[in-house]
Order: sequence, then structure tokens, then C-alpha cells
Amino acid sequence: MKYPHAIPADAHIQTPAHAASSSDSAASRTLWGDAWGRLKKNKLAIIAAIWIVFIVIVALSADLWVPQILGDPNATAAGVSMADASRLPPSLQHPFGTDTLGRDVLSRVIYGARVSLTVGVVATGISTAIGLVMGALAAYYGGIWDTIIMRLADIFLAFPYTLFVIAMIAVIGNGIQNVFIAIGILGWPSIARVFRSAILSVKQNDYVDAARAMGASDARIIVRHIFPNSVASIVVYATMNIGGAILTESALSFLGMGVVPPDPSWGTLIQDGQQYLQTQPWLMILPGLAILSTVLAFTLLGDGLRDALDVKMKDA
Repeated sequence: MKYPHAIPADAHIQTPAHAASSSDSAASRTLWGDAWGRLKKNKLAIIAAIWIVFIVIVALSADLWVPQILGDPNATAAGVSMADASRLPPSLQHPFGTDTLGRDVLSRVIYGARVSLTVGVVATGISTAIGLVMGALAAYYGGIWDTIIMRLADIFLAFPYTLFVIAMIAVIGNGIQNVFIAIGILGWPSIARVFRSAILSVKQNDYVDAARAMGASDARIIVRHIFPNSVASIVVYATMNIGGAILTESALSFLGMGVVPPDPSWGTLIQDGQQYLQTQPWLMILPGLAILSTVLAFTLLGDGLRDALDVKMKDA
């Protein structure tokens, strides 16, 4: 007899348990989970992230061990004449040598990392916050808002960035707080442009129209629907921006418009050592390598995040 509802022997039978397992597996996959999986395959980005974590840990824990092992970064060598302690070459006692006042250069580089990382994170946070608000207003509402904000951004971008920061510091004065303000305020136009482009590509999707049809407010649509789907590009750009802020702070300190001595900064260390480049090159080269390695690490990490967060790389 032929049974009309017979199931072929080689057919795959999906039980409720299999269906639930498959559903849970699909539901557990998220953008950030997939991005982390792709980021782990990028060895340069992982090395850069490890270096950044190492620098942060060393800088934050400096008070616990640097004065005891290397000495106070602002104190000269005790019990030794200035002539005997000045500009000593790298050694076991002073791995980066000493400066003209007999201060340990490595200890000053470590404490200078605090300044550079703080400026990079805080200034980028300020510019990102301003840029997100301005970019969201320009892209979501469009019209006159878009015109005003984008023309304002064009005015900011028309001036050379470093010169603009120097001019602002000259007006508001030196000091680390003013460096935060200058770099943060003047860095928003690029963030706003990136976020505006991301929102313009997202707000045309059906789920945004559906939320609007259901009566969701503009603020809710931006916060719950548009922002989460546009934030990936901002994470990438902000990560790279930290390296740019560190370079800007170093340039300002090199010119004497950033950190006020005797507080250490990578820029002031290079400025102090430039006149001894031919006789004691380590005074300038070693702080320069600290800047180079840190900025390069943020750039490589940002580049890795860009590839990891790109949904087109999902099957790559």
C-alpha cells in the first residue's frame, strides 16, 4: 500500500529541539559579536590593542612604582652634582637616560603618557559629542538645519586645523584644560560629516518609516533606531581621532602652548631634547618613539575596527 504522507527515508527531520537550537544560534549573533570575531583575525589590530592597554596600565599605575624605581619625574638626582647627573646616556639605572636637569627621562615619558592619553580621550569625547548632535540634526531634519550646520562645518574646516587650535589657545590661554577645550571644540566638523552620512543612509530604511508611522517621536527614532545602526562608523573614526588629538597636544606642548612645565609631556620632552639631537639623540628620539608607537597603535586599531564592523566583510 502506498501511504500519501510517507516521509522519505533520506529526508532531514527538524525536531522542535533542532529548530530552537537553530533559532537561538541565529538570535545570539549580533553586529558586535561578529565584529569581535573578525577583529580577532586581524593580528595588527590585536597587537595595537594590546599595546594601548599596556600603555594605559603603565600610565595609571605609575604612582605605585615609578617614583620608587625610577625617581620623581620632576626631581633631580639626589646626592649627585648637576654636572654628573645631566644628560646621562641610557643605562640600567636610567633606561632612557637623564635630561639636562638630571631627571629620569623614562619616568617623564611615563607620566607624559598620562597627559597624552587624557587629552586624546577627553578631547575626542568632546568633539564626538558635539559632532553627534550636529550631525544628527543636519541629517534627520535636513532643510535649513542641514544647510546651516554644514556651512558652519565648512567654515571650521576652511582653516588649517593646527593653526586654528594654536589661535584658540592664544586667546583662551595655556594649560591642559584649555587644550581639551580647543581640540574638542575644533574637532567636531569631521565627526558631524561622518555621522550625517551614516544617518542619511540609515533613515531611508523601512523600520524607520514603520516607527514613525507608529507614532514614535523624533528623539526616540534617533536614539533607538538610527543611532545604533550608525554608531559603527563613529567608533572607527573616534578611535583614529584619539591618535590625532595626541599628535596635536604634542605639537602644542612642543611650541610651549600646551602643558606648563615642569609637568612632563611628550611634546615638551622632544622640545627639550631637540638642541642635543647630534650629541645626545636619545633625549629626542625616545619620546618621539613613544608618540609614534601610540599614535600608530590607535590608527591600526581604528583600521581593524573599520574592517571588523563592515557588514560587507561578514563572509570574508
